[in-house]
Amino acid sequence: MSQDLLIEIGTEELPPKALKKLSLAFLGAVKTGLEKADLEFANIRPFASPRRLALLISELAEHTPDKNIERRGPALQAAYGEDGCPTQAAIGFARSCGVEVEDLDKLETDKGSWLVYKSQQQGQATSALIPDIVTAALDALPIPKRMRWGSLDAQFVRPVHWAILLFGNDIIESEILSVRTGRTTYGHRFHHPGPIEIPAPSEYEVLLESEGKVIADFDRRASTVRAQVESKAMDLKGHAVIHDALLEEVTAMVEWPAAVAGQFEERFLVVPQEALISTMSANQKYFHLVDLQNKLLPYFITISNIESRDEAKVQAGNERVIRPRFADAEFFWNQDRKQRLDSHLKELKTVVFQQKLGSVFDKTQRVSKLAARIARQLKAESSLAIRAAELSKCDLMTKMVGEFPNLQGIMGRYYAEHDGEDKAVAEAIDQHYLPRFAGDGLPDGVISQAVALADRLDTLVGIFAIGQLPTGDKDPYALRRAALGVLRIMIENKIDLDLQQLLTLAAQQFDVNIKADKAVEQVMDFIFDRLRAYYQEQGIRPDVLDAVTALKPARPVDINKRIHAVNSFRKLPEAESLAAANKRSGNILKKVKGKLPKKIKTSLLTEEAEQNLYQALTELTASVDPLLASSDYEPALQQLAGLREPVDTFFDDVMVMVDDTKLRDNRIALLNQLHGMFLQVADISRLQN
Repeated sequence: MSQDLLIEIGTEELPPKALKKLSLAFLGAVKTGLEKADLEFANIRPFASPRRLALLISELAEHTPDKNIERRGPALQAAYGEDGCPTQAAIGFARSCGVEVEDLDKLETDKGSWLVYKSQQQGQATSALIPDIVTAALDALPIPKRMRWGSLDAQFVRPVHWAILLFGNDIIESEILSVRTGRTTYGHRFHHPGPIEIPAPSEYEVLLESEGKVIADFDRRASTVRAQVESKAMDLKGHAVIHDALLEEVTAMVEWPAAVAGQFEERFLVVPQEALISTMSANQKYFHLVDLQNKLLPYFITISNIESRDEAKVQAGNERVIRPRFADAEFFWNQDRKQRLDSHLKELKTVVFQQKLGSVFDKTQRVSKLAARIARQLKAESSLAIRAAELSKCDLMTKMVGEFPNLQGIMGRYYAEHDGEDKAVAEAIDQHYLPRFAGDGLPDGVISQAVALADRLDTLVGIFAIGQLPTGDKDPYALRRAALGVLRIMIENKIDLDLQQLLTLAAQQFDVNIKADKAVEQVMDFIFDRLRAYYQEQGIRPDVLDAVTALKPARPVDINKRIHAVNSFRKLPEAESLAAANKRSGNILKKVKGKLPKKIKTSLLTEEAEQNLYQALTELTASVDPLLASSDYEPALQQLAGLREPVDTFFDDVMVMVDDTKLRDNRIALLNQLHGMFLQVADISRLQN
């Protein structure tokens, strides 16, 4: 037998940016609890709105299944003495099971015979298990800081006002977060603030919407918001820009969405549109509109949480709020352009980057020198890289960035263009911050790439040198993001430079007292640790990465080629056998004391299997070496896969560690050559089955 279960936690308004995360975590934790309890169910649907977290569990079993319990006791030979009487071992085991020795069964297998206790454990009622499952799930939610309210002991992200545990038509009587459970929910704070009785879980969503004016399903509410925004935008002959993050946040702020369009004066459009968009989205949670050329239009769309009888007043109120913010942006834009961007360079001396590493000005000087070295390696104009790096942080001192910090770099580009700086310099001031987040775009100009790399490498080496490594979730200098940014910029832009050399150059820019050179290896390892997540997202297994990084290559572009080559190789039918053979070869070579013999004497190849392997190696060397020289690793490994048969036959038919020293050394030299051919790409012995 099964019934539906409704769980709802009614609260004061939950944090918008955390709502969906909390909902999914609640779903996952309750699902885990049900599975651990062996409670079968058909489906779980999450619901989340500003004032509630809820789950509807369909066809939940009314009881856990009965369990057959089997406890194995002592072996029969230890359970009875020579006189046939039970030993203390048997008596003690029976006592621990609550029965007499004669009540125990005997278990006989191929491996022996034992005393065994068999019993059946009756299933438990679901209604008795659910409160603890829900409580454990709520305790496990990712809430950084829990709060208490009133004189209650309960702690949660927001005060809890009601709770529902409804199994079929019956209430599961309990106390959740200091609130007694029932079947009463509450609708929209303004449209329907009164109680709503839920007769059965299946009626929850419909009643909340029809009576309570609450769209409880988060995804359906998001779709409603999107549709309303797009409809309003169409009326205004524009296109609404709907970013997922803003859509999610707005959806988490409303229970009954109602789109309202607003307008602002066209004179504000002379201000860089990023500043206006930042104000609308970040501060006001408005959706902005653009035309077919992606140019900002003087309109916005906001989502109200009520259906107003006078929409014009709601529109006027929002227009009144946005106007002074736009006026501030206009003022800052005009004021900042009265002085050149480079006039702020000296002001950076007053801004501390890190106490031991100096000011932001000091950092820009280090970055400019490193960026120049990188630019020269990329055959770009080093003077442009120096200029871009020097100006890269100057906009931090402008009024606009002071008010809107998320515009750093963007405003620097506008001001540099206004000052007549080279286009590549202006672009680098903006693009050197890329990628700002996971999945973000990358700097596309060579000067931008040089400054972006130099800035991140300087931070990584400097912070590691003074011992401020990230720990756990704490990463105040965003070193993990910086490391991944370095890898993405180099790999995806095919910047084929030696990373260890760049880190050494970065270390040379610091004061000798910092001893930055000692941090280079540590930073190198830290950056390569980020590769695991980078390739995991591409579906590449960790053992492929281990096989490549075991060789300690220093050029990320080259590493990328090797990884994709090995990933293709491991899918070949020959891969498993060759990986095992390489592991065996490696183990043999490790046992050799002293210098490994390298020269192979054909006269000492006495066995047919070793002659065939030598011939195969010789023939492949001629075709594989040019491929390896040009870093064409994938076709090289595909050709080396042809060694499977002679390698397998060699290990089947030939004894390597024979008493005859000359024969043994010759065979070791043959294995060394085989092992070395694969090691020019990766240590394939690390590949797993």
